[in-house]
Amino acid sequence: MPPSQGSAHPLRLLGVYAVLLAVIYALVFFAGDHSPTPKLGIDLQGGTRVTLTARTPDGSKPSQDSLRRAQTIIENRVNGLGVSGSEVVIDGDNLVITVPGDDGGQAKALATTAKLYIRPVLQAVPAVGGKGTPQASGTAGTTPGAIPDATQLNPDGTLPTQPTPTTQSAPTTAAVPTTESAPAAESTPQPRVFPAQAPTSPPAPPGGLTPQEQAKKEIADAKATRQSTDPTVQQAAMAAMDCSKADPLAGNDDPNLPLVACATDGKEILLLDKSRIDGQEIKNATSGLNQQQARHEVNLEFKSEGSDAWATLTGEYINKRVAFVLDSKVVSAPVVQSGPQQGGRTTISGSFTAASAKELANTLKYGSLPLSFQTSEAETVSATLGLSSLRAGLLAGAIGLAVVLLYCLAYYRMLGFLAGFSLVASGVAVYGIIVLLGRWIGFTLDLAGIAGLIIGIGLTADSFVVFFERIKDEMREGRSFRSAVPRGWQRAQRTNLSGKTVSLIASVVLYILAAGQVKGFAFTLGITTVLDVIVLYLVTAPLMMLASRSPFWAKPSVNGLGAIQEVARERRAGEALVKETSR
Repeated sequence: MPPSQGSAHPLRLLGVYAVLLAVIYALVFFAGDHSPTPKLGIDLQGGTRVTLTARTPDGSKPSQDSLRRAQTIIENRVNGLGVSGSEVVIDGDNLVITVPGDDGGQAKALATTAKLYIRPVLQAVPAVGGKGTPQASGTAGTTPGAIPDATQLNPDGTLPTQPTPTTQSAPTTAAVPTTESAPAAESTPQPRVFPAQAPTSPPAPPGGLTPQEQAKKEIADAKATRQSTDPTVQQAAMAAMDCSKADPLAGNDDPNLPLVACATDGKEILLLDKSRIDGQEIKNATSGLNQQQARHEVNLEFKSEGSDAWATLTGEYINKRVAFVLDSKVVSAPVVQSGPQQGGRTTISGSFTAASAKELANTLKYGSLPLSFQTSEAETVSATLGLSSLRAGLLAGAIGLAVVLLYCLAYYRMLGFLAGFSLVASGVAVYGIIVLLGRWIGFTLDLAGIAGLIIGIGLTADSFVVFFERIKDEMREGRSFRSAVPRGWQRAQRTNLSGKTVSLIASVVLYILAAGQVKGFAFTLGITTVLDVIVLYLVTAPLMMLASRSPFWAKPSVNGLGAIQEVARERRAGEALVKETSR
């Protein structure tokens, strides 16, 4: 039987593989960032992972379309904060934010995932001890749409906690339509907590209600008071409002009803009118330094419908406050300095730093989501622990490779070196491909991925075992080592292809159905399976063909097949004796 076409030119096949390796490492060293280091996951280099669980007002299951839109917006927020190497993936009804490196604080900031509305301010009072203290009749804020007078308002439009005798009015800016801001995070960063509002160990709900039913009840109770249209109920809600407690209305308020809400710093409680503009009407928001005024500002641009609504709103509320409400929290409540403001552009100015202006701009730009979320899990891995995990994974891989090589050498003698060379050739290709995939598609190698690579070592060794055992079968039938190799290859490649096809199908199915780190395991397992087939045809088989043609490798003491040849001789002798006897 003649050798197969795949074994006719072994040196040519080895040359093809060498060219493939050259191309891979040319891309590694001379393209992109030229770094030969793969992109590592948080469990190997340290970082933060936050799991957000979707919440709906009625407790129903969120739609996949809503989750995909929320994923896109949060990804934009991630990019807007300049967090590198992060990803946002959908896992069932959850969104998982992963930020490798030392950006844990920013990862927590990204967990603010809510709806944004623009509402007029009807009344505002300082929060004392976390609760509101409505002023007596005749003081500022008792008339819908009114604002505190100059003796109750700071120059930047905020309410002081103590009365001040100043009568200075809020400054204006003639260059652009200016909205003077009262940034909620002047002295303290915006508490972009994972809905910090969610206790880590919630008490058992009363009355035997399920968590979903209890959440629905809390939302309904909060709406009945904080979104009432009755002025008496509104005043009572402001007096009872505690800004230090969890907010059941977070992301679940009705935009068509009034709202009693806290500022994000918890220092002010505001009574807001119904929403006039949805946050999705904000086209863009940027921050920058106003060179003339020497202050940081936030520049807003509205879409067409939002532009008209903003012009109408600013025309009605000149020298009054409007609030930007994110997740039922007031992130900014500036005073409108002029109006109507046409053209869909406006500027928020105030006591901003560069960081707080950028944060507010990103909040306004990416804040409006189709769903609200609460944090169900937050995990932070230190860089030291990640390095230890990486070392452990590499050590496990090295031990696995050494054990396979020792087994091959003990059982197949010098042929084990051919198996070892094939394993090294496969590993070199896998490493280069993982580096390139990290650049091109953002693939991160984690502990699960390393597990997939280690299992791939076993699968590659399994290919050698099948091939070598088929060669033994041929030699038991009386063939020489030279003729047994191509015939054994013909039989072995069918078995190997069937096995690799099953492994690849399993990897693809696991990757599609799994989530999180399991995807990394399935991905690396699939890569090693495909490369195993390539190495089998371009490295292992050609090396065996060359060995079969070498007198040195044909020696039983070298290839370890002496016992098999002895069995073949005994079988032939037995068959000859049977024939002699039958005559």
